[in-house]
Amino acid sequence: MSGHRIFKTAFAVVYPMYVQKAERKGRTKDEVDEVICWLTGYDRAGLQQQIEQKSDFETFFARAPVMSPKSHLITGVVCGVRVEEVEDPLMKKIRQLDKLVDELAKGKVMSKVLRS
Repeated sequence: MSGHRIFKTAFAVVYPMYVQKAERKGRTKDEVDEVICWLTGYDRAGLQQQIEQKSDFETFFARAPVMSPKSHLITGVVCGVRVEEVEDPLMKKIRQLDKLVDELAKGKVMSKVLRS
């Protein structure tokens, strides 16, 4: 999937969609931020900076302080694709993030979303 167009899409364009999806299901922006920070290692200020800089997904994940050591536990299907079978490392991170937001929106308790 090298060169997929989502790689060059600004994270700031997709972020509000993550928040809207969660809020439609009774979750909050803070919970979305918590999930993103857990996965990427950003703190809230660092996340906000990436949004303001309109970093694309490639840059967003390249600058991530540290991916969660539990990210390998994120499994299942999102957008018709089994997350654990995605070969491209960047696409896998994007799908993992999508899966976490999906789980949050579906009402999973935060401890399970964060693989605690």
